[in-house]
Amino acid sequence: MRALISVSDKTGIVEFATALKNLGWDLIATGGTLKVLRGAGLVVADIQDVTGFPEICEGRVKTLHPKVHGGLLGRRDSAEHMAQLAENSIGTIEMVCVNLYPFEATIAKEGVTMEDAVENIDIGGPSMLRSAAKNFRDVTVVCDPADYANVIEEITANGNTLPETRLKLSAKAYTHTALYDSHIATYMRKAAGLDEKLFLAFDAIQTLRYGENPHQAATFYRAPKEVSYSVAHARQLGGKELSYNNIQDANAALNIVREFTEPFCCALKHMNPCGAGVGKDLLEAWTRAYEADKVSIYGGIVAMNRPLTAEVARLMKPIFLEIVMAPAFEPEALEVLASKKNLRLLEVKMDNVKEPQKQYVGVNGGMLVQDADVECKDITADMCVTERKPTEKELAEMDFGWKIVKHVKSNAIVVVKDGATAGVGAGQMNRVGSAEIALEEAKAAGITEGLVLASDGFLPFGDTVELASKYGVTAIVQPGGSIRDEDSIKVANEKGITMLFTGMRHFKH
Repeated sequence: MRALISVSDKTGIVEFATALKNLGWDLIATGGTLKVLRGAGLVVADIQDVTGFPEICEGRVKTLHPKVHGGLLGRRDSAEHMAQLAENSIGTIEMVCVNLYPFEATIAKEGVTMEDAVENIDIGGPSMLRSAAKNFRDVTVVCDPADYANVIEEITANGNTLPETRLKLSAKAYTHTALYDSHIATYMRKAAGLDEKLFLAFDAIQTLRYGENPHQAATFYRAPKEVSYSVAHARQLGGKELSYNNIQDANAALNIVREFTEPFCCALKHMNPCGAGVGKDLLEAWTRAYEADKVSIYGGIVAMNRPLTAEVARLMKPIFLEIVMAPAFEPEALEVLASKKNLRLLEVKMDNVKEPQKQYVGVNGGMLVQDADVECKDITADMCVTERKPTEKELAEMDFGWKIVKHVKSNAIVVVKDGATAGVGAGQMNRVGSAEIALEEAKAAGITEGLVLASDGFLPFGDTVELASKYGVTAIVQPGGSIRDEDSIKVANEKGITMLFTGMRHFKH
């Protein structure tokens, strides 16, 4: 029995090779792997002694040889195959242990050149993996150090790996080469200016009980690269498993949190904020968020951008919540919430780096891909289009409202006061309808003056401004851009309302 070993990631390879040797296997290796194994005192054949041909082209060609691939691909149950191997003095190879040059890690380095990238494209490795994987009935293919222990255990117990294990390892090898090739193809197509194909690779991390509704199956997948404000990469500290809707809502909440650098807290239900607030500390931010809508927070999600303190945890404890998310949890805060066994506590990396990201949305028979909406303009006085200019307090309130309304389902209207939401109008078929909901919510809470209104899209007529003036709105921030902007400006001037145009809209469908 012969094993050919050629690994880039040498984690555990000496121990694995030693175990094979102790089980009576003959070992063949290449280049750096050969050096490591011989350095550990193992008797290992050099690949060029097997092929009878030296490595050439700076190591680009060393395993692409019939004595390698014949030994892997020859079917042991075919008399013709075995006769041809014998005629050509080709011995069978029963195992390939290979993992590939670190192409993805190479192209992730700052300043990497095309030449560097190309030199880290493995040719022989994928070829051996594919040959061994194709002949899995007779050949064991190992590409992941995590499989070493199980392979040794099966060989020790049975004299060889089990057929079902070889099939699984074959599938794993093809997945490994497919993912590897997709990284190369993506890199080369980007360099060549091609965008006719899209390759996505995500790892399944959880089979969900069901999807949006009980009759829908669902699985949660995670991208290989860790990003900030990610539910997929969060660390769960308590509570039961996340559901499909939990994950959707948590993601929406984290997208709001990432807008703020000052202490901030928001509550969210069904993908929309139901209360949000900033403050001098987390306690004040939580209080403002909770006071904004004490009813809707029931069964909701809370996210914050400061470590959860015991003081705030005690205030949360009596409220039924699905998830609490923070960059960290004080030990005493965890103790306070530990009795709520179903409450999911998620520790989420939050570093305020707004990396460019793509957003993927499935449609029937297709997929939409766009740049994620991570930009949000700071609100400044020079955006004013009305006669009355904003006060410093109004500017701060408009900045807050603008960051919130960006994350409310369109058509979206948010009204705020004193660093907290006072009313949220989401997802209506016309903007006046959303404004009525938000303004009535503020009125029901007894807030009837000094309100600031934010709109995710332009106000096409003066009617929304007219309505806002009746509810005590003194300042409005909106994208502008309507052919009838002058109607809104005129009404604002008549009512003494200051209005700012940002020049950027934030529709969220």
